[in-house]
Amino acid sequence: MKTRLLALGLFICLLAGCAPQKAEPKQYTATFLELFDTVTTVVGKAESQEAFQKTAQAVRDALLPYHQLFDIYNSYEGIVNLKTVNDHAAEGPVKVDPILVDFLLDCKEYYALTGGKVNVAMGSVLELWHRERTAGIDNPQAAKLPDMASLDAAAGHTSFDSVAIDEAAGTVFFTDPEVKLDPGAVGKGWAAQRVADQAPDGLLISVGGNVCATGPKDETGTPWVVGVNNPDGGNYLHTLNITGGSLVTSGDYQRYYTVNGKRYHHIIDPETRMPSEYWRSVTILCQDSGLADALSTALFLLPLEEGQALLDKTGAEAMWVDAQGREFFSPGFSDYLRT
Repeated sequence: MKTRLLALGLFICLLAGCAPQKAEPKQYTATFLELFDTVTTVVGKAESQEAFQKTAQAVRDALLPYHQLFDIYNSYEGIVNLKTVNDHAAEGPVKVDPILVDFLLDCKEYYALTGGKVNVAMGSVLELWHRERTAGIDNPQAAKLPDMASLDAAAGHTSFDSVAIDEAAGTVFFTDPEVKLDPGAVGKGWAAQRVADQAPDGLLISVGGNVCATGPKDETGTPWVVGVNNPDGGNYLHTLNITGGSLVTSGDYQRYYTVNGKRYHHIIDPETRMPSEYWRSVTILCQDSGLADALSTALFLLPLEEGQALLDKTGAEAMWVDAQGREFFSPGFSDYLRT
C-alpha cells in the first residue's frame, strides 16, 4: 500500500508541475577596460554568470579588431591600421582591411552630411590639441594652448577630399602628404553598432558611453533605463526608456584640461580650430550608433536652429544643455523620457 501511495503522489506531483524548473534568467554585468582607451560595459540576462560571461566575452572579442584597426598611436603585428595609413598613405595606396574601407566611406558621408563639421581628416589639428592637453594634464602649471599659427597651418591639410578611397582595390591614398586621420569623433560609435548588429538580442552595450540596445531587456519587452549625464556631475539629468537603437552624448566634461583657469575640452570646431562653446552637452537618440556619434559631434558645434535642421534630415532626436544648464529638446525626444 505504501508503495502505491508513493507512486500516486509522484504522479500527482508531476501533473502539478513539480518537476525541476529551469532557473529564471538573472541580470549580469561585465566590464572591460582595454578597448578604445575607455570603459566597455555589457549588460544582459542569462541563466548563469558563466553563460553571461561567455556572451560578454564574445562582445569584447568582436570589438577588439575595431580597437586595433582604429588605433592611430600604436602598431600591431600583422595589422594594417589607421596608424599604418597615416604613416604610409602619402607614399602610395595602402591596402587595408575591408572594415576600414567601409568605415572611411561612412565617414565621407558624415563629412558631407554635416558640412565638414565631422571630419576624420582633422588629425593634423587634433594632434596639436592632443599634445598640449596631455602635457597640460601631466604638468598643470605649464599648461598652454596650441600655437594658433600652427593650428592655422595644420587646418590647411584637413580636406577629406584628399583621402582617396578605392573600394574595389581596398586601398587608401593621401593626395595631400600632410593629411592625417583621427577617428575619435565617430570610431567608438561606429564600432559599437557593427558589433551590436551581430550580438544576441537583449543586451545593452556601452563603449565609453556610446550605448547600443540590441533589443528590450527581456521577452516581455521591458525597456532598458539609460541615463543622460549631468555635465556638472551628480545625478542624471534624465533617464530614458529604450528598447533598441543607440544613445550617444558629446560633452565638454569628458576630456579637457585647464589653462589660466579656463577649461578647454576636446571637441574642436574645424572653422575656428578652437573648442566649441555653444553647449555643455548634446545627447542623440537614433537607430545607428555611428550616425549618433557623428550627430552628437556636429550638433555640439552648431547653434540650436542649425542643429535641428541637420537633425531633421536624419530622423534622430536630440537633447541640448547650454552653459546655464538650460535644456532643449527636439520634438520627439520627450517620448523616451522616464524621469
